[in-house]
Amino acid sequence: MADGAAPNCHLRLEWVYGYRGHQCRNNLYYTASKEIVYFVAGVGVVYNTREHKQKFFLGHNDDIISLALHPERTLVATGQVGKEPHICVWDTYNVQTISILKDVHTHGVACLAFDHDGQRLVSIGLDSKNTVCVWDWKKGRVLATAAGHIDRIFDVSWDLHQPNKMISCGVKHIKFWSLCGNALTAKRGVFGKTGELQTILCLACARDEITYSGALNGDIYVWKGINLVRTIHSAHGSGIFSMNACEEGFATGGRDGCVRLWDLNFQPITLIDLRETDQGYRGLSVRSVCWQGDHILVGTQDSEIFEIVVHERNKPFLIMQGHCEGELWALAVHPTKPLAVTGSDDRSVRIWSLIDHALIARCNMEEAIRSVAVSSDGIHLALGMKDGSFTVLRIRDMTEVVHIKDRKEAIHELKYSPDGSYLSVGSNDSSIDIYGVLQRYKKVGECFGSLSFITHMDWSTDSKYLQTNDGSGKRLFYSMPSGKEITNKEIKDVQWATWTCVLGPEVNGIWPKYLDVNGINSVDANFKDQVLVTADDYGLVKLFRYPGFKRGSKFKKYIGHSAHVTNVRWSYDYQWVLSVGGADHSVFQWQLIPERKSKEFLHIVLQESFVDSSSDQSDSDQSDVPELDSEIEQELQINYHRQIYKEDLPQLKEKCKEKRQAATSKKREKPPDSSVRLHFVHGYRGYDCRNNLFYTQTGEIVYHVAAVGIVYNRQQNVQRFYLGHDDDIVCLAIHPLKDYISTGQVSRDSAIHIWDAELLKPLSILKGHHQFGVCAVDFSADGKRLASVGLDENHTIVLWDWRKGEKLSSVRGSAEKIFVVKLNPYMPDKLVTAGIKHIKFWQRAGGGLTGRKGCFGNLRKTETIMCVVYGWTDEMIFSGTSTGDVYIWKDMFIIKRIKAHDGPVFSMHALEKGFVTGGKDGVVVLWDDSFERCLKTYSIKRSALAPGSKGLLLEDNPSIRAITLGHGHILVGTKNGEILEIEKSGPITLLVQGHMEGEVWGLDVHPHLPICATISDDKTLRIWDLSPSHCMLAVRKLKKSGRCCCFSPDGKSLAVGLNDGSFLIVNSDTLEDLVSFHHRKEHISDIKFSPGSGKYLAVASHDNFIDIYNIMSSKRVGICKGASSYITHLDWDKRGKLLQVNTGAKEQLFFEAPRGKPQIINNAELFFIVPYCRKRWKELILIIIIGCKIPQDFAGQGFQSFYLEHTEDILCLTVNQHPKFQKIIATGQVGAVPLIHIWDATTKQTHSVLRCYHSKGVCSVSFSATGKLLLSVGLDPQYTITVWRWQEGTKVASKSGHTKRIFVAEFRPDSDTQFVSVGMKHVRFWTFAGKALQSKKGNLSSIENARMQTMLAVAFGANNLTFTGTISGDVYVWREHLLVRIVAKAHNGPVFTMYTTLRDGLIVTGGKERPSKEGGAVKLWDQELKRCRAFRLETGQAMDTVRSVCRCKGKILVGTRNAEIIEVGEKNAACNVLINNHMDGPIWGLSTHPIKDIFLSAAEDGTVRLWDITEKKMLNKVNLGHPARTVAYSPEGDMVAIGMKNGEFIILVVTSLTIWGKKRDRRSAIQDIKFSPSSQYLAVGTCENAIDFYDLTLGPALNRISYCRDIASFVIQVDFSADSNYIQVSTGSYKRLVYEVPLGKQVTEQSRIDRITWATWTSILGDEVIGIWSRNLDKADVNCACVSHSGLNIVTGDDFGLVKLFDFPCTEKFAKHKKYLSHSAQIANIKFTSGDRYVVSAGGQDCSLFVWKCL
Repeated sequence: MADGAAPNCHLRLEWVYGYRGHQCRNNLYYTASKEIVYFVAGVGVVYNTREHKQKFFLGHNDDIISLALHPERTLVATGQVGKEPHICVWDTYNVQTISILKDVHTHGVACLAFDHDGQRLVSIGLDSKNTVCVWDWKKGRVLATAAGHIDRIFDVSWDLHQPNKMISCGVKHIKFWSLCGNALTAKRGVFGKTGELQTILCLACARDEITYSGALNGDIYVWKGINLVRTIHSAHGSGIFSMNACEEGFATGGRDGCVRLWDLNFQPITLIDLRETDQGYRGLSVRSVCWQGDHILVGTQDSEIFEIVVHERNKPFLIMQGHCEGELWALAVHPTKPLAVTGSDDRSVRIWSLIDHALIARCNMEEAIRSVAVSSDGIHLALGMKDGSFTVLRIRDMTEVVHIKDRKEAIHELKYSPDGSYLSVGSNDSSIDIYGVLQRYKKVGECFGSLSFITHMDWSTDSKYLQTNDGSGKRLFYSMPSGKEITNKEIKDVQWATWTCVLGPEVNGIWPKYLDVNGINSVDANFKDQVLVTADDYGLVKLFRYPGFKRGSKFKKYIGHSAHVTNVRWSYDYQWVLSVGGADHSVFQWQLIPERKSKEFLHIVLQESFVDSSSDQSDSDQSDVPELDSEIEQELQINYHRQIYKEDLPQLKEKCKEKRQAATSKKREKPPDSSVRLHFVHGYRGYDCRNNLFYTQTGEIVYHVAAVGIVYNRQQNVQRFYLGHDDDIVCLAIHPLKDYISTGQVSRDSAIHIWDAELLKPLSILKGHHQFGVCAVDFSADGKRLASVGLDENHTIVLWDWRKGEKLSSVRGSAEKIFVVKLNPYMPDKLVTAGIKHIKFWQRAGGGLTGRKGCFGNLRKTETIMCVVYGWTDEMIFSGTSTGDVYIWKDMFIIKRIKAHDGPVFSMHALEKGFVTGGKDGVVVLWDDSFERCLKTYSIKRSALAPGSKGLLLEDNPSIRAITLGHGHILVGTKNGEILEIEKSGPITLLVQGHMEGEVWGLDVHPHLPICATISDDKTLRIWDLSPSHCMLAVRKLKKSGRCCCFSPDGKSLAVGLNDGSFLIVNSDTLEDLVSFHHRKEHISDIKFSPGSGKYLAVASHDNFIDIYNIMSSKRVGICKGASSYITHLDWDKRGKLLQVNTGAKEQLFFEAPRGKPQIINNAELFFIVPYCRKRWKELILIIIIGCKIPQDFAGQGFQSFYLEHTEDILCLTVNQHPKFQKIIATGQVGAVPLIHIWDATTKQTHSVLRCYHSKGVCSVSFSATGKLLLSVGLDPQYTITVWRWQEGTKVASKSGHTKRIFVAEFRPDSDTQFVSVGMKHVRFWTFAGKALQSKKGNLSSIENARMQTMLAVAFGANNLTFTGTISGDVYVWREHLLVRIVAKAHNGPVFTMYTTLRDGLIVTGGKERPSKEGGAVKLWDQELKRCRAFRLETGQAMDTVRSVCRCKGKILVGTRNAEIIEVGEKNAACNVLINNHMDGPIWGLSTHPIKDIFLSAAEDGTVRLWDITEKKMLNKVNLGHPARTVAYSPEGDMVAIGMKNGEFIILVVTSLTIWGKKRDRRSAIQDIKFSPSSQYLAVGTCENAIDFYDLTLGPALNRISYCRDIASFVIQVDFSADSNYIQVSTGSYKRLVYEVPLGKQVTEQSRIDRITWATWTSILGDEVIGIWSRNLDKADVNCACVSHSGLNIVTGDDFGLVKLFDFPCTEKFAKHKKYLSHSAQIANIKFTSGDRYVVSAGGQDCSLFVWKCL
């Protein structure tokens, strides 16, 4: 066995000493079987206290820091730290992974909790937002996520009595969460005055919305809903870390070391003070408590676990101990007994029994311990301290022998000599001291050779020599006891008593071959079994052969420690290995399993391979792995990365567009009217693909080449094409029913397409989880799942529900290339992958996969596996290898090996009663069902070709890459790009062939015949028949590859340019050489015969020259010079006298022929025979546009009900039309993270809330035909389109829509997969497939002079018709994505809205139209949009603008830009106005009638409107001609004053609405206007910092009698006193001023102001209203206020859309209040009505009026 091989023995984890108590809580529970589950380091531990046995879960790769127990108490969820942390749900019985949850959290998973029935799991991350995530853990699917809190969250719990409620707590907060759809919404707990705001550490839930929480100060807070209702003071002396709820009540544990038990009403039962018990100590802190029956588990911060029996509560049992603080470095073993000694920074030294798995002795020291050593007689124990001292104890009683301090730096290593005479002490100050043991540890020598700190030491067996390693990487030797340094030669034959040094030739194998790393902390050699164990910084314990002289030796590796493993040692009898973790404080005991060949060996390998499943490093049993076959090596060299991907084209197009615009102002030419269609493809991709060739259900053949999926009918020699891919397809699989195909492509964000082989339409497109490409795919036996493997560096494996487009699970596959993936046909949760030097067996676990490497056994080499099939049971697997063998596997072990082929077995197919294989040797072999007997062989030879073959076989025995059986034939694909069909009797038919690997550049068509010639990098020249036979007529193998070819004008000759700079002229019939030339070194890029007789031949090369040859004389007659770069294209003119040339530098040059003299010629004079030269790029632009349609729904009873859950402006609304979802509404809002609410129009109950992937807002929503899907469009810069399953709250698909605004996106009313989006100068037709969205832009080419316009609306008709309304008033009619007709001027102005139903297909349109007898803004059309009926709306406007229409039961519902909702009868055209409102601008003016329940509103739309609250309608409207800012009733209600934005004010008589008077004394806006209570005066406040007084008794002349002076800023509100003698003013400088009326003199005496009684109070300033201002808000946030007529309440409106109700006066800061959310943004004004029965609020930007009833 080579010394670089891995050892045959194994390690098995037997015991873990310790418990994670530091920085964790609530991590200790009883399982259903009364075992104890907890964690330490990266290991989940299940401890059976009765049998004193441990089981281990090893599915994590870093520190576990959180744990939750399933309600059934059999499953456990654990979360870890790390850059990409994951959560494992595992079974405590068999410690197997059930589910893996990942890809959400970063940094770590702090908390976990199952819900009441165990179906959902909530997790809290350690990221900056402390993200909260809710999982369907069985499926591994995220249900909802939300930002948790800005500060750390310590605990989370589901409310076990309310299914969608949960609570989290942490630093100075507690939050109560609700889950609805995919949205998590939180409400902060209100501490009030019941308790102080402080950090909450733990919590538990009870019935009736009661929550108990433990606080940092030792109190327990009792919550009812979100309010703190009670405090249990001093429940503990300090912080309460743990709270556990059970059937008996509650248990709490705190920093004070006490455990308290409480009944179900949280009344105290008993107190257990662990500090006062026999095992207790000062400083004991409880971190976890679990109460189950009469037993209590307690975990402490010092890594101890106590078990308490309730009736013997004063006698707790200490069942687990471990080290705690700092790091654990010191480890030694007893020389003659099964004992281990450890020392730590917690200043304790501990002795462990390796047989009893228990702590047998402990001694606390004064300093932190960094190293330990046991004397050879086992009497003394030496401890190296962190302060530079060392202490020697007697092991018998742990008493001190000596304490010596000769050094200042830490003692990192201690060793007794084998004879017990000396103790060597290595310190961090680079020195080693030698002490005589018998001289009572007197220093007898020193070693000074090291230049860095001492890391390791070993004594020779005769105690005469010492070898050391230091921090600088040096290995030194010393003579003992003098300490004299000696050389390598002097210790040549020295035998070492131990080997713990990491440097030296004997341990070279532990270091990687080519990497210079220093991550190995400790080693220890087992001389008996010749193995070496190592500990490193990556948490790994490794087992190597000893000695290992070769660097990069193979090894066995074992995980468990979370971070750096600091030390490792063999026990005295080499039965165990001890390892210690630095930061995890744990001690691991591993049992050595020697090499065996029994079943027990297989079991051990099974366990260890599972442990190693997550690692990418090789731990092969053999180091002499065979070299790879040349074809496999060639395939591995292929690079699938692209410099430019299709996703980059839009950006490149924009760059080119900018350059074009800068260079020229010419208009871009229209595309040609003619087009091309793909007819036939010659070729099959076999050179880097396998198993990609199948028979379909109908007997056609499906395969791929380039970016095309091909379905080939071999009887008719006809191909059909799937063209959905945009880059190379590199894998293909067929559905078990053989009707659907899956293909994977190369791309940056690689896509997998599942498409119908008959219809050639995509069924699903899977994206988002593979990078660079998809190299393997496979369907499950039931056809519901699909497995795929990516081409990224980790070869990610993904398991899909392909119909839904959902990723079920994923995992990093292997660092080595994976060739094949196969799903288990019997168990769909299992699969196998194979590739370079590995095979892995995978089991699905929730969102992840757990894997085990195949065991090749002791006598098997690690082979590269090329193909895999399943046998007759779920455990039987057959694999073909690169050496030509077939391995038969049972589970993960090889049971048989058969030599099947000479060379790699590339393909294998399973039959009902046998197998068929194909390999590099070009032989097809049929086998029986056990692979014991070869039934028949078929050799692929040219002599065996049947007469009906479509071409010529390139060579005998081509390498077979794909093989399948069906329809009585064997179908074979070869590496040479050939597809052959073999009959059972032996004849072979060649069906399709093409070029092989490399690139095909050379192409030319025959001048007279339907044939063409090609030449490629595969060194072949081929002639193809373009007639219906579609076959290869001739082929010739060349010595060099070629890049160009050209037929002579008569077609008899063919010129071929080669890559070595030479070219040939061959006979076009026989392909035999006529002449050859070799004048250039670089490859020939283009070659052309001159027209006519073909006398001259122009040959362009990459060394920047064009050579011109006379064919008749076979001489070079001219050279074209002057190109600055390589030649790309050339063309002859019609006369054969001039050459046109393009170069790599984008030059267009002209040369005279045949001499090659450069020419300067005008392009207009040119006429070239073959227009091959090109100067422009062709660009593909993907454009997607989305719009917004707002249908309305109103009850016919004259009343309103409200859905009030939105927090911002609602922008769009849609109604679900499916009968199953009647009255289901979807509404989308604006916002940085906008929400979509789906709710019931009758009950107003929220069914789902979708937290959007959009930003800024949602501008369009639409339900699908079945009502189960919802389409939304965002206002983000990409106008993202998203499809949702709204009932589940899950995003199904999402894609960037367009760079310009999308207005509308709607599903077709008969489809769940097709929808249309329209917007700025585009229309796009979308198909939803799986989780992917595909689109086609509208094609205008069929209509002459049609131009793309901005599209505003969309509707649908029968026969796949689509109608789009344009900004010009036209309606475009589309069939699929082709424009078929234009309805010109359907409206005179823009067509804003369209509506259609499936009942009768009639279409309603609405637009901008001037009312007339013949037409109106609403039109009802027939199904084809050819005839219409117009409806006038009778709004009285000069121009009607309709923004929304809806049709139902003979009525049309119309929404106008003027904020009116009108119902129009189809039969009688009668109009019924349902809703009126202001149109534009904020509604600043608001005044209520002094007696009646009516009010006035004035807005910037230039109207004042009168509203009746009781009748709920508008009574009248006055058009003012200018924007209005304020309005006020007179005290008697007979007059109205209106203030305008231009400084004018008007007084109207209410009864007649005639002008009584008007005046304009100011030029800026009037902010407020008020009548005095006596009706004598009118006060007018303006933006010019003034208040003008007018005496109304002097008549309508309205002469100003006085004004208020010295106002520092603009006026906000004014109020008169009850006696009309004073007025108070609120100003923009936030000062409240009081003036005399009418003198305008300011009153400054506070006592005088306090005596004034005010008739009204609308001021936001003053001592009486100081409490209306919130704690953390600026003054600008409160806009308006109004005191009730009773004077008991004040109502306010602010910038956040909140209406707040306070008591009045409101003199205390931050007064309590009730708040009501309704308006989306600022509230401009608010008023009480007469009698205080109602409050009216006016919105700013939302232009709405809300009437609130006072209760």
